[in-house]
Amino acid sequence: MTVFHASLAARRAVTTALAAGATALAAFVAPGIGAAQAQSHAAASPATTVTTLSTASVTPLSDTAALGKLIFNDTALSASGRMSCASCHSAAHAYGPPNGLAAQLGGPDLRTQGTRAVPTLGYVLNRTPVWTHVQAASVFERLTDADSPPAGGFGWDGRFDSLHDQALFPLFSANEMANRDPAEVAAKLSRAPYAARFRQVFGETIFASNDAALRQAMMAVERYELEDPSFHPYTSKFDAFLDGKAELSASEMRGKKLFDDPNSGNCASCHIDQVGANGAHPLFTDFQFEALGVPRNPELRANRDPNYYDQGLCGPVRTDKLSNKSYCGLFKTPTLRNTATRRVFFHNGRFHSLRDALRFYVERDTAPQKWYSKDAHGHVVKFDDLPAAVRDNVDVLDEPLTRKAGGKPAWNARDIDDVIAFLKTLDDGYLPKSQPQPQPGKAFVKVGAPVGRS
Repeated sequence: MTVFHASLAARRAVTTALAAGATALAAFVAPGIGAAQAQSHAAASPATTVTTLSTASVTPLSDTAALGKLIFNDTALSASGRMSCASCHSAAHAYGPPNGLAAQLGGPDLRTQGTRAVPTLGYVLNRTPVWTHVQAASVFERLTDADSPPAGGFGWDGRFDSLHDQALFPLFSANEMANRDPAEVAAKLSRAPYAARFRQVFGETIFASNDAALRQAMMAVERYELEDPSFHPYTSKFDAFLDGKAELSASEMRGKKLFDDPNSGNCASCHIDQVGANGAHPLFTDFQFEALGVPRNPELRANRDPNYYDQGLCGPVRTDKLSNKSYCGLFKTPTLRNTATRRVFFHNGRFHSLRDALRFYVERDTAPQKWYSKDAHGHVVKFDDLPAAVRDNVDVLDEPLTRKAGGKPAWNARDIDDVIAFLKTLDDGYLPKSQPQPQPGKAFVKVGAPVGRS
């Protein structure tokens, strides 16, 4: 079985290879453009590199994006009449979940639990490459070298290559908005308070075709997500630090060193924190897939069935990679921007504090009894949220996931305090002391952001 464990150098090589293709390159460097639109925007013109905060007026959304914002926030588009895109992806919570539930409740009565924690929509939407798996051309090299992990696509399992396709899924998911068919959604759109505006933007006959109305609605949501600067404001202390407008405290600097150290936390091998070659501020993800062996979460109702396993790339939600068992257990690396504001962590929502998530990360192998269940004989079952046959896919080669039971974890309690202090610098809303305080009704945005930082 091929296991996708890659060193820091290998991961960077994969990222470079991804950027070599026109589609992936455009997705990474063209501000405001998603992967599906990348081909036609590959030659996007460069922007200035001024990055100061300003009270200047925010560029108005296009008519299509403004309509998309209304759709994004419309609870009437759900079977319950009480759920919208914004219900799970809350603008007030960095477009992540507004609570600490392991998975959100949806369906016609808002009582049906989902199977995964809600990921943030912040920062990654206009920079995510299409799903791909770069492999060596030589079969011999694939067999003798550690294979590179796949990367890209939207969602925990990367199954969507466009934002409009991703936005479509919750409308018909039984544990989310739970609509029956396109006709039901189109009818709701035709009765919405913004129906006249919808016709104005897409034509008077738009509701003559249910499929056309639904398709254009999702394209409008996509434009909103790409155009609205609140999805990627770059207003954290870390951004100010990179711009020379703030200094990190001693604790924050220690945390960053632990975060970066390949022999310690080694976090930056996946959550890249270096400025891009074009000056773009980092997103703290390489968009690649990793099997961490997160413990099974008893809070998920689906897990009451002992034969149910969420295996990421190889199902059960994503179905086109079911035959490739080497993909089982792999989930996409999330951005860590605003992660300290979250109350639910990892794909299955197993942890509800950043501290516990970090403790698991460094104690997974040194103290597995703290995290995993036991079998009938009292033996600890490591990686218990995956079938036994695919547990070999879990990363045990990269630090700090290489250690043995009873050994010393990579971080102690003070180290974790420092790493948390550093991660809090990724929270948006920081204003350098030299900048004016925000006034009611005025938005603070980055102006003239460099290419790839919009």
